Amino acid sequence: MRIGLRSDTKNKRTLAGAAIVFLFLVVSLFANIIAPYDYKVQSRNEPASPRSTIRFVGKDDSLRLRPFIYSREISDPLRMTYREVDTQEFPIGLFVRGDRSKFLGLFETDLHFFGVIDRSEKAPRLRLLGTDGLGRDIFSRLVNAIRFSLLVSPLGALLACLIGIFVGIVSGYASRSEDTLIMGITDAMLSLPTLIIILAARAAFPLELSPLSAGILMVSIFALAGWAEIARLTRGLVLSAKEREYVLAAKATGVSGPRILFRHILPNISRPLVTQATLIVPAFLIAETALSFLGVGLQEPEPSLGNLLSAASELTLLRGRPIELLSPAICIFVFVIGVRLLADGIKQNSQIETRNKE
Repeated sequence: MRIGLRSDTKNKRTLAGAAIVFLFLVVSLFANIIAPYDYKVQSRNEPASPRSTIRFVGKDDSLRLRPFIYSREISDPLRMTYREVDTQEFPIGLFVRGDRSKFLGLFETDLHFFGVIDRSEKAPRLRLLGTDGLGRDIFSRLVNAIRFSLLVSPLGALLACLIGIFVGIVSGYASRSEDTLIMGITDAMLSLPTLIIILAARAAFPLELSPLSAGILMVSIFALAGWAEIARLTRGLVLSAKEREYVLAAKATGVSGPRILFRHILPNISRPLVTQATLIVPAFLIAETALSFLGVGLQEPEPSLGNLLSAASELTLLRGRPIELLSPAICIFVFVIGVRLLADGIKQNSQIETRNKE
C-alpha cells in the first residue's frame, strides 16, 4: 500500500513538472498573442504606474458579468501615485484587437488573447503588472522575455548535449591513449568556472546585437561551456555498457564499432543523459539571466529576465511594488521547480525500468 502511494505521489510530481514546463513553452511560442501590448511602446502619461484593478462591481454596487477597469490619472507627479477616474467603465474581453506584431516571427497579426475591448484613444490600457519607468507594459515585456530565455536555454542545452554525447561515446569506446587525450581536454574545460567562460566569450563581441544575433551567440556560448560535463557522464556510461553481454555478443558476431555505439549502447544509456540534459537547462537559464542583469546579455529595449530584474535594484520602487518587479525571479523559480520535478520523475522511472530488467 505504501509503495502504491509513493508511486502515485511521484507520478503527480512528474505530471506537475511537465505541466509547468509545457505552460512556459506555450507562453514562449505564443508570446505576441498572450502579451496584450507591444513591449516597446511607451505610454508617456503612465510612467511607473501600478497594476490595474480589475473590477466586477460598479460604483452603483451592481454586479457586472464582464470584468472592467477604470481609467487612471497621476495624482502626485513627484511620488508617482495614481487615482482612478470612475466616470466610465471599460470592459475586458478575450481575443481583442490591438498592437500589431509578428506571430512566431512570420505572420503579422493584431490579435491578442485579452485586453480592453474599447480601442479609442481615451480608453485605458490593462496593466496586469503595471508599467516601468518609461511607461512600457511590464507583463508584455515579461512574456517576451520568457520567450527569449526559453528559446536560448533549451537550444544551448541541446547543442551542448549533442557535442558532449558525441565526445563521450568516442572517448569511452576509443583506445586508452585516445581516451586519456580527450578526457584531458574535457577535464580542462570542467576546471574552468562556467560563468567566467561565458563572460569571457561574450566580451569578445559588441554589446549591441540584434535579438537573433544575441540568441545565436548565447546558444554558441552555452554549448561551448556546457559540453564537458555531459561528455564525462557519457564516457562513464559507455565504459560500463561496453562490458555488458549484449555488447560482447554484438562484437562476437562482427558488428562494427559505430553500429554498436549508436544502435546498441546509446539507446541503453539515453535515460540518464536525458535527466542530465533537463538539469542543464535551468543552469543555462540562470546564466542568461545573470548576463543580462550584468548588462552584457540582451540589451534594451529588448526584454530579458535579467534586465527586467535590474529594475528591482531600485529600493524605492521595490518596496512599493515587490510582486511586479520580482515577477521575473518568480518565473525563474517556478520554471526551475518544474524542470526539477520532471527530471526527478524521469530518473525514478529509469531506475524502476532498470530494476525490472534485472
